Formats: sequence, structure tokens, C-alpha cells
Amino acid sequence: MITFKYILIAVAVVWFLYAWKQGQLLKLANYFAETREELRKCTWPSVDELKGSTIVVAISILILGAFTVGVDFVVSYVLSLIIG
Repeated sequence: MITFKYILIAVAVVWFLYAWKQGQLLKLANYFAETREELRKCTWPSVDELKGSTIVVAISILILGAFTVGVDFVVSYVLSLIIG
């Protein structure tokens, strides 16, 4: 009896052969090669820059969260006064 595993393997082989015939595998290989080349051109932050950026993001999130809570409180209070 044919199991699901063999059907899955057959589908994978058929897909692989079809992709190879259509040139999709070459396109995929070129994509990964070009991506690797572009990542080599990138300048990555130092540890100190990364720590500083992380602190700035954390503080920004806290400020935005406090602002959102404050606005929510004010709007809820005003709506409770209007509704009764």
C-alpha cells in the first residue's frame, strides 16, 4: 500500500524536475548569491551602537505606551461624562 510519505516524495521529485526544466532552480541560486553579495556590502552596527539604539527604542516604546494609556483614559472619562 502506498503511504503518504511516498506520495510526498513523488510530488517533491516531480516539482524538482519541473523547476529544473523551467530554469527556476538557477533563478533561485542566483537570488541567494545576489543576496549574499548585498549582505557583504552592508555595514553592521557595533555593539555600542546596538546598545544605544536598543535603549532609544525601549524608551520610545515606553513613551508611546504612556501616551496611549493617557489618551485612552481621557477619552474614556469624557465619554463617561457625555453618556452619563
